[in-house]
Amino acid sequence: MCPHPAGMFSLLRHFRSRPAPELPADRAADLARDLPWLARLRPERRQRLLALTARFLAEKTITPVQGLSLSPRQQAMIAALGCLPLIEFGAEGLHGWSQVLVYPGAFRAHRSHHDADTGVVTEWEDELSGEAWEQGPLVLSWDDLLADLAEPEAGYQLAVHEMAHKLDALDGAMDGTPPLPAAWQRQWARDFQAAYDSFRARVQAGEETAMDAYAAEAPEEFFAVASEYHFSAPALLSAEMPAVADHLLRLYGPSPIPGGKETQ
Repeated sequence: MCPHPAGMFSLLRHFRSRPAPELPADRAADLARDLPWLARLRPERRQRLLALTARFLAEKTITPVQGLSLSPRQQAMIAALGCLPLIEFGAEGLHGWSQVLVYPGAFRAHRSHHDADTGVVTEWEDELSGEAWEQGPLVLSWDDLLADLAEPEAGYQLAVHEMAHKLDALDGAMDGTPPLPAAWQRQWARDFQAAYDSFRARVQAGEETAMDAYAAEAPEEFFAVASEYHFSAPALLSAEMPAVADHLLRLYGPSPIPGGKETQ
């Protein structure tokens, strides 16, 4: 894997640094029990994740809703899952938002669309397991987080998906491309667009795809779904879309789940 990219994201370094919070030893021990893949991370990456988790807990308010109750141990688990995509990217990935809303299960969101050509306003209800607002909270379903932990190789990682959206939004545009050095960003945009166009064409043609067809919804969803596969089914992603898999390996580092390239 590439070395930890200190300085790689210098465009974000102007954000004021804060004293680094520390994760209590008993909470770190809880995470080791709750997240079995944690032991597969190389020691320096594991320590980086624990430091990010401590910062997440210090900077974000985790609010359970609709009668859900979350213990400090469960909140730490949510924080660690959210920080998994930040091990290489760093704490800049936490910038620009402050709250996590956690529903007991899937939740409904009201949608509306105004067609500028016809003036028609269409309204509907979506049932969601997660959502990431560009300048607002991260919204997660607790049941879906637990389901991901129960089947870590099934291709789904809700917290990773929504955090990918947060990374995507850091440059001011939710377009499937997180902030990257210029040369890499150009290569990323070219490779992701080609993979997205090909995948979308297959889905529209009615083909069965190894990856979730939801990735064909939009470039930003393609990036978020591919990020899930990087952390839950990296071998499948590499076989299906090698160029995309290579970019995500460079962005995130290796996946710690079986089949990933993390080694002690």
